[in-house]
This record gives sequence, structure tokens and C-alpha cells, in this order.
Amino acid sequence: MVRTSYFSQISVVLLAILFARIRCSKPHNASQEQTLLSIQQLLYYPVVLSSWNNATDFCNTVQSSSVTVICYEDVVTQLHIINSDKAPPLPKDFSVDKLFTTLISLPSLKVLTMVSLGLWGKLPGTISNLSSLEILNLTSNHFYGSIPPEITSLTDLQSLVLDDNKFTGWIPNRVGFLSRLSVLSMKNNSLNGLLPKSLGSLVDLRVLILSHNNFTGQVPDLSSLSNLQVFEIEDNSLGPSFPRVTNRIISIVLRDNKFTAGLPEEIHSFYQLRKLDIALNRFVGPFPNSILSLPSITYLDIEGNKFTGMLFEDLSCNPKLQFVDLSANLLTGKLPSCLVSSVARNVVYDGNCLTVNDVNEVKVKSQNPVSFCRNQALAVGVIPRHHMSGKKSNVGLIFGIIGGVLGGIILVGVALFVFSHVYGKKMVKKPPPRVIAENGPGSYTSKLLSDARYVTRVMKLGSLGIPAYRTFLLEELEEATNGFDTSTFMGEGSHGQMYKGQLNDGSYIAIQCLKMKRNHSTQTLTSHIELISKLRHPHLISALGHCFEFYLDDSSVSRLFLVFEYVPNGTLRDWISGKYNGRTLSWSQRIAAAIGIVKGIQFLHTGIVPRLFSSNLKITDVLLDQNFVAKICCYNLTLLTEKIKKVQL
Repeated sequence: MVRTSYFSQISVVLLAILFARIRCSKPHNASQEQTLLSIQQLLYYPVVLSSWNNATDFCNTVQSSSVTVICYEDVVTQLHIINSDKAPPLPKDFSVDKLFTTLISLPSLKVLTMVSLGLWGKLPGTISNLSSLEILNLTSNHFYGSIPPEITSLTDLQSLVLDDNKFTGWIPNRVGFLSRLSVLSMKNNSLNGLLPKSLGSLVDLRVLILSHNNFTGQVPDLSSLSNLQVFEIEDNSLGPSFPRVTNRIISIVLRDNKFTAGLPEEIHSFYQLRKLDIALNRFVGPFPNSILSLPSITYLDIEGNKFTGMLFEDLSCNPKLQFVDLSANLLTGKLPSCLVSSVARNVVYDGNCLTVNDVNEVKVKSQNPVSFCRNQALAVGVIPRHHMSGKKSNVGLIFGIIGGVLGGIILVGVALFVFSHVYGKKMVKKPPPRVIAENGPGSYTSKLLSDARYVTRVMKLGSLGIPAYRTFLLEELEEATNGFDTSTFMGEGSHGQMYKGQLNDGSYIAIQCLKMKRNHSTQTLTSHIELISKLRHPHLISALGHCFEFYLDDSSVSRLFLVFEYVPNGTLRDWISGKYNGRTLSWSQRIAAAIGIVKGIQFLHTGIVPRLFSSNLKITDVLLDQNFVAKICCYNLTLLTEKIKKVQL
């Protein structure tokens, strides 16, 4: 009896526990089912959820590509609802706040995928209450406004995909708090501003896709992201430097941005790189041929940049390379035979200056002459680096003291008298000119004026109010002179023809056209031009830029165009002689002109290293600007003559 009573008591306890479990679990499951049915209602009963009803056993339904509910111990942990086509926005009475408030009733939810369901509105900050989320995918909806900063409190989040919405504003600065994040994709939105530096702290990040937004500025340093494999930022305004990533990267897409610098030297060690798309940027500098032979490369697109360099027929390529686009650059040489050896390989190379042995005449004609690429390379500041052999020649610039200035000895005497009193004492105490290395014009990379031939800091005083020196395109000069029309011709001297032109901004320029002989090397001309660009002084006519034209056969310089500021009031001689309807200069204007001339000569004698002297400066070489300020004309500098004399310092 005792034993029977004992077992009876155990049975009663077990039954009580069982009934208690049933009573507790039924409301829980019922609440979970009710939440899912409420979500169906809030989504306006989409077709993909048409099978849901009160009798549905959600944790045991058949999974499909459109709808998946996954449970763990009868608790929903994953919810996937995917529409095949992007749905239009849900009706106006749809409430995104109610939707996420309902989702919070699934506290164990780890994966939430709601794709192409017509969701719209601002993503509510209450999403932070889904604290168990590891994967969030809201692709192809109509969310707008800023990404709520509360989303960065989901510290278990491993994948965040917000593609194809209408998000605006900046990426939250605290995105670095998502330390477990491995996938971050926000392409096809309207996000803007700078990329947060905290992206560089997401050490587990494998995929970073931010294409088709409005981001600006420099890409933050990602060199510490050793797991990063896919990096795509196409169609933004990012730049100018190539992003810093590790050599474990697999895919880099920088297409259609504002990158202007060259490719990093370490790119030849990107042994896992399969795809490199940097098209439609402003990259300059030599194209590294080693990219073609990277062991994993299959896709390469550098279209629409300013890459220079020579390709060779015997270059090696990765046999797995399937797509190559080299078009619209400044490449010379021959197309590598390895790029055309396979019929399966898609290769585009038009718009360069390549020698092509192709039966397709269209492709052959699509190449420019070598002179075009050389000229364009100079126009963007990419100068070939040639080492000068033998003895380096110095520039002999011959300037001297003006003879017969202002038509009389008396005025010269006045000028010298003023000069001696104004500058004499300063000249005694003035230390020798400092030798300072300065950057060349534009973005030139060549060493500026070897043998310490640098211009002193004094020259910077003369550049005030004068446009920066730059390289002109021949098309610009032709447009400015209406094709060098005879109406723009100003005269011809021993050093070339002079033309007057007007740029698109309305400013006037004087263009000197010099025909060059084949023995003038581009390197020597570049050195001379670099010195000209530094001769900036209020009483010297400043050079504004230059343009090279090349012979078609050997690519040597055929013509050099020097562009100077235009001085409208003619020569000092014309004003002294009364050529302008009898109008002449007053004595104060003549003295001011004489002082200006002396200042200009003094600058050439003592303000630069080496000092410049000449014996051929004439009164006709002094022009007057609109304020009757005297400027020494540099048009007849013996800078490019065949006889270049070495100046002893």
C-alpha cells in the first residue's frame, strides 16, 4: 500500500508538471503565431504570405525561397520574407513603427530578411530592441531619411544589408561599435558625406559595398582589415588617393569616382586580386604592366583615365584573364599578344596610341598618333623620366642693362640716381640669395632644375594676382586664336610668331609659337620651361603656361607654344615717341617706368640663382600694362636657341 501510494504521488506530480508545461507553452506559441499573423496583416497580405492562416504550424512549415520561418525549440529565430520583384510602396496608412514594434515580440529573432515588400518610412530607432539580431537585410524597399544611430547598439550584428532604398545622410560614426560585422552593404541609396574613420576598426569585415551613393572625400585607412575581400565604392565622389587595403583583397571596384593619384606600388603583390575596376576616374602616371600577370586576376578595367607607359608585345598575362578594358588612356607601344591569343577573351583598347596588328580596320583606326599621347601626358603633368647622359648643360639666359631707355641719357641718369638711393643701402646689407627647392609647374614629377638652379622665395612676390602656371592643350590655344587666324597675328621676331588669344574665362593671352629642331630634347625643354614658370615679378611679363606639339614619326617636339600674360598698352618706345595720337608719358610716369625697369633688372641680377645677364634688352622690350606699369618682355629670351652658354656663379 505504501509503495502504491508512493507511485501514485509521483504520477500526480509528473502529470502536474506536464499540464503546467502545456499550459505555459500554448500561450507562448499562440503569442508567437499571433505576432506572425499580425506581420502578415501589417504588410497588407502579400502574395508570398498567402498560405499563412490560424492553422499554420509556423515552426514546421515547408521552407521556400520566398518565405522561411526557422525555429529553435519552438521559438522563432529566423524570418525570411522575400518578394521576387520590387513592390511599390505600401498604402499611406502603413506604419513602419507598428511593424517593428510587432517584430520586437519575437525577442529571440537572430535573422530578419524583408526584401522587396514595399516598406517605406524612416527606419525607427526601436530596431535596437531586437538585441539578438545577427543578420538584417532590408533590401529593395523604400526607406528614407537617415540611418538611425541606434542601429549601432546591435552589437551581435554580423551582416547589415540596406541596398536599394532611399536612405540619406551620413553613415553613423559609431558604426565601429559593430565589432562582429562581416558584411556591410548600402549600395543604391542617397547617402552622402565622408566615410567614417571607424570603418577601419571593423577587423572582421569581409564585404564592404557602398556603390551608387554620394559619398565624398578620402577613403579611410582600411589597411588593418586583414579579412576584407570585397571592396566596392562605384559611382561616388571619393578620392583622390587610392584606398589603403591589404594584399588579401579579392575584388576592388572604384569605378566613376574622383581618384587622381597613381596606383600604389604594392599593387603588384595583390596575389588574390581577381577583379580590378578603376574606370572613369582621373588616375595619372604609369600603368603597372604587372597587373596583367597577377596570379588570380580575371577582370581588369582601367578605361577613361590618363595612364601612360609603353606596352610590349611579349608581355605575359594571366591565362585566366577574361575581360580587359584599356581604352581611353595614353598608352603607347604594342598590344601584348597574350591579350589577343584567346578567342574567349574580351579585350578593349581603343583610344590609346598603340601599334595594333589587327585585321579589324576599325580597331586600328581607333588609335591616336603617339604625339597625341605625349602631348596629353604633358598636359596632365606626367613628364617622362629620362636620365640625362653626359655633362648636364646649364641654361644661359642673357639679359643686360637697358640702353637708350626712354630715349635719353638724362632719364637713365635719373633712374640710376633713384635706384642708388632707394636700393643701395639694402643691397649692402642684403645677404646672398637663398637657394630653395620649389615644386615645378603643375604636377611635374621631374627634379626641378638640377645643379641647384632654383629660384628664390622672392619670386613668389611676383605671382600675386597672376594665374598659376599650367600646361595648355593645343585645342585650347586654337580655340583662343580662332585656329591661329591672321586677325590674331601680332608680329614675328627672331624667336617665333606672336598671336593674341582670348580664353574661355574672357582673359587675354599672348602666345609665342616657336618651331623646334629635332636636336632639342623634351627633357631639356622641360628644364627651361620650369625656369620660365618661376620668373614671376611685378615688372616682368609672366609666363602662364606652355604646350608641346610633336613630330609624328619620332615623337620629338616640333613646335613649342609659350603662353604669356597679355599687356595691352604697347611698348614704352611708342609712348615716348608719341605714337598714340601725340599722347606721351608724364615725367612722373617716365620715372616710375624707369624705376620699374631697374627693379625688374635687379631681380634678374640678384633675386634668382643663377643670376641672369643680357646685352640685347631694348626699349621695345618694355611694355606698359593698363595701369602704365612697366614690364620687361620675356618674349625674346634666348632660352631656346641652339647656343646655350653656361653661366658661372
